[in-house]
Amino acid sequence: DHDDENPMALVMTPEHLELRKRDEPKLGGIFVDFVGGTMAHRRKFGGGRGEAVAKAVGIKGSYLPDVVDATAGLGRDAFVLASVGCRVRMLERNPVVAALLDDGLNRGYADPEIGPWLQERLQLIHASSLTALTDITPRPQVVYLDPMFPHKQKSALVKKEMRVFQSLVGPDLDADGLLEPARQLATKRVVVK
Repeated sequence: DHDDENPMALVMTPEHLELRKRDEPKLGGIFVDFVGGTMAHRRKFGGGRGEAVAKAVGIKGSYLPDVVDATAGLGRDAFVLASVGCRVRMLERNPVVAALLDDGLNRGYADPEIGPWLQERLQLIHASSLTALTDITPRPQVVYLDPMFPHKQKSALVKKEMRVFQSLVGPDLDADGLLEPARQLATKRVVVK
């Protein structure tokens, strides 16, 4: 049973849960895939510790910070950090985005190659960062923020996702309010992308 007026549809395919913008079918479905596609390529051939996000959180030698990603989105940055050894807790308040992340995580956890370390290092907390940042324990060394502002230099894929996301969740009007609680929570640093 679905609402024909709603331009967004959450669809369970045989492979995964995906979000579709029904008034723009050419965009295709958006889903979280930590096992295959671009994330597999990034895991195998990406910069690893040399990736910008890894450098930004301060990974050096044996130092692998505990990170809270307060703006998880589709979990790409969190996954990169987990793949190089950080323990990452993702916060996501939008129930649809949280469902996509949960679906991707469950498939990732079940994967024989990445499942064992993914279960140890990457976790989803379905909560608003504005409230969760005040009571997360243990405190992370790093809080990572990537607010959903329209970035100019993004790939076509990310632009497609941004369009769908913005029509789903609306503008990220309270992103500015995350900085202070993030500063209070992080024991080492706050990273803003």
